[in-house]
Amino acid sequence: MKKIIKSGTIVTASDTYVADILIENEKITAIGSNLASDGAEVIDASGCFVLPGGIDPHTHLEMPFGGTVTKDDFETGTIGAAFGGTTTVIDFCLTEKGKPLKTAIETWHNKSRDKAVIDYGFHLMISEINENVLQEIPSVIEKEGITSFKVFMAYKNVFQADDETLFRTLVTAKEHGALVMVHAENGDVIDYLTKKALEEGKTEPIYHALTRPPEIEGEATGRAAQLAGLANSQLYVVHVSCEDAVERIIEARNKGFDIWGETCPQYLVLDQSYLEKPNFEGAKYVWSPPLREKRHQDVLWNALKNGQLQTIGSDQCSFDFKGQKDLGKDDFTKIPNGGPIIEDRMSILFSEGVTKGRISLNQFVDITSTRSAKLFGLYPQKGTIAVGADADIVIFDPAAERTISASTHHMAVDYNAFEGMKVAGEPVSVLSRGQFVIKDKSFVGAPGKGQYLKRAKYGSFHPTGEKEGMSV
Repeated sequence: MKKIIKSGTIVTASDTYVADILIENEKITAIGSNLASDGAEVIDASGCFVLPGGIDPHTHLEMPFGGTVTKDDFETGTIGAAFGGTTTVIDFCLTEKGKPLKTAIETWHNKSRDKAVIDYGFHLMISEINENVLQEIPSVIEKEGITSFKVFMAYKNVFQADDETLFRTLVTAKEHGALVMVHAENGDVIDYLTKKALEEGKTEPIYHALTRPPEIEGEATGRAAQLAGLANSQLYVVHVSCEDAVERIIEARNKGFDIWGETCPQYLVLDQSYLEKPNFEGAKYVWSPPLREKRHQDVLWNALKNGQLQTIGSDQCSFDFKGQKDLGKDDFTKIPNGGPIIEDRMSILFSEGVTKGRISLNQFVDITSTRSAKLFGLYPQKGTIAVGADADIVIFDPAAERTISASTHHMAVDYNAFEGMKVAGEPVSVLSRGQFVIKDKSFVGAPGKGQYLKRAKYGSFHPTGEKEGMSV
């Protein structure tokens, strides 16, 4: 059935205007004034912004970690995402050394199949580089449409790869058109500081932050940037949390290196003091990189405003406070790392960013959707409102106000990291490829409706046909 969204204010990364949108066969087929509504379902968007569906480039759904598994799977996680205005997620496939890359990909297909309520894609972790891996990478890109690879510089003896693996991944990515992502923390130094803290009897959650200081993140970010420059390759730094890392990214971009940075809502509005909450409540805020001292927040906001950081991911990685986080009751190193962020990613950026004048409305769309679509090979199918694009659309009421709470969120986890925070702006209805997932703030989608996305190579989808570059 045709749909027409009428009288809303359409907002893209570059434009803001009032128009109607015609949707047919999952696509946007016309944009204009007073479009004929014969035989169409009419959706009144008066007083609302009409936004391209959010793209969350950083999620961990049903991910094993520290002897447990994240609470939100591809069903509950994508339902939470949809309520928050996100219509596409890109999740991380974790590989195992000595096993084919395709094994990890098959595992993630099995996790997601018949569960996701919105569209999704995969990034792929690279933990080792050898001839078998090098032979597999081209088929992963061409057949699976996985065009981004993640290398961990932290979690020694678990995920951490060495510098040779990172460098050769960068070289290979340049050759085959993939984007390399890094978790940038110096895992060797963290390992030393962690062991020292435990030897001294320092076991509380706050020591998770104190053993992963910002200098550690800055050093690893700078090292990854230098290696990317040496390889003449492309690099995306995930979950940037501090001034030290931002400075390294700015320096690298000023040298002309092809480097991009992502931050997350938690680093913009929460700070290190949350890890000091009494009665082990600080464990709710244990993730990596850790929360920083409050002074880093303004640096991150300014970097978003100035285009020095370009995207915002949730780093969704939820564990229950009771039964999972409390595995580290007597040892902060055993607290599963991660938090429930996916549902509130866009609301927090709008409320704290747009309504408080830190970023513009068009920047909000770029940061939450368009830039990720371009970087990760989804543009212009995703990430914009234009004729021919998928009808992934959010009808967003900027005047709505709500209080974030675990009692009202739609994730499966037993707490909310932003409990009690008041935000302005809320998605009213959300469409994925022209079908309602959220309608009038109620879930009307279904597990399995989300489609797996094969993504184009890095740089494929600049609107002028040019390669994605520093000026984009």
